Amino acid sequence: MAVAAALLLCTTAALPDVPALAAGKPAPYAFAPDARPVTGAPSAAAAEPLTPGATYKSSLPGEGEVHYRLDLDDASDAYVSVTAVPPPDSTVQARDGIDVSVRDATGRPCSQDNEIFGAGHSPRPIGAWGAREISPDQSRCRSAGAYDVIVERVTTADSTPDTWVLELFVTSEPPRRQTGATSAPETWDSASPTLPSGESQRRQGGSGFASAAPVGEGVWTTDVQPGRTLFYKVPLDWGRQLYATAELGTSSGAGGSAAGALNLALYNPARALVDDASANYNGTRKPAALDPLPPVAYENRYAALDRLSAMRFAGSYYLVVHLSAAVAESYGNGPFELTLRVRVGGTAQAGPAYAGESEPAGVFEVDAGDREAAAVGGAGGGGDGGDAAMTLLAVGGIGAGTLVLVVLGVWMVVARRRVGVG
Repeated sequence: MAVAAALLLCTTAALPDVPALAAGKPAPYAFAPDARPVTGAPSAAAAEPLTPGATYKSSLPGEGEVHYRLDLDDASDAYVSVTAVPPPDSTVQARDGIDVSVRDATGRPCSQDNEIFGAGHSPRPIGAWGAREISPDQSRCRSAGAYDVIVERVTTADSTPDTWVLELFVTSEPPRRQTGATSAPETWDSASPTLPSGESQRRQGGSGFASAAPVGEGVWTTDVQPGRTLFYKVPLDWGRQLYATAELGTSSGAGGSAAGALNLALYNPARALVDDASANYNGTRKPAALDPLPPVAYENRYAALDRLSAMRFAGSYYLVVHLSAAVAESYGNGPFELTLRVRVGGTAQAGPAYAGESEPAGVFEVDAGDREAAAVGGAGGGGDGGDAAMTLLAVGGIGAGTLVLVVLGVWMVVARRRVGVG
């Protein structure tokens, strides 16, 4: 394993167009191990295709926009989530971020979404999504054909024009077999419940969506250092409702207040941002708490507010916690104790009868394995080994297949030696 890690480090260090990490400094994000490399084009005419069900690695320059292509049918909805990861030493302003849009072949807009860093001024993975939805309320973006996915930096005069790496996750959702309601639920329980306060369980967070650690209802703790981002996932059936808070332990540091120090964000199974909340830190406990959200329902997509509309799928919802690098200035490098409180309300219900399969398969459903992993822990990134391996892939710019072959080759040699073969 040490040999494999060394080979991976040597391989990724030589890749072009990827910011190098300081020696011994962990990568800020762990890409999916099967992520395919793709280059964003300067125009729609030269754009490379993205396939629903696949994950991609790319990059975003400090200025200008990049284009990708989606070839779609005339029945399914399609989504492209874009996770942007600045270098750890990047300087970001509150209004820096990314913008993601989808346009049809005639240039008409299908969707637009953006996300910014906010008051924390701390570089971290942020996400926005693009969508081609076939809606009964509009005639555009319904045809089969090529669609243009555009990713662009949101910048200010003080922005640093460095290159950011991207992870693109592409999903498709089949239509319903029978037409149902075309309006969002008008009433739902919007009261904030009492969150769990019992004995906590240790659960190390992952470093990316693919390595997110499974959690369910309960109190979960880990350690986090300034500048780090941790990923957790919570399985939610149709009809279930999620409440969550994150808080730091007390500190006896030098004092002072760090604005927006702790950020808690929620992403849906297509990795679209649902909502986020931040809390300042002055050495005492103060939670970042998500506002109440509606139960998961297909019809939520017709809601006017994005944070309600995003609660449209069953599947794994992601809690992403970031501790601002600025906390180290007053309170040292830690680590700090992080407590995550999760409550899952509502009653599981039957979902829509889909006329086909999603891509990737099962992304918009919850199975018994998901529930078990959330309760007792699983291989989804909560341990050190799997997440560490994917962290080594975080700054890779070569094909996942090449890298996997390198690792498998090393493992085969080691295994053969252990059993005396060869």
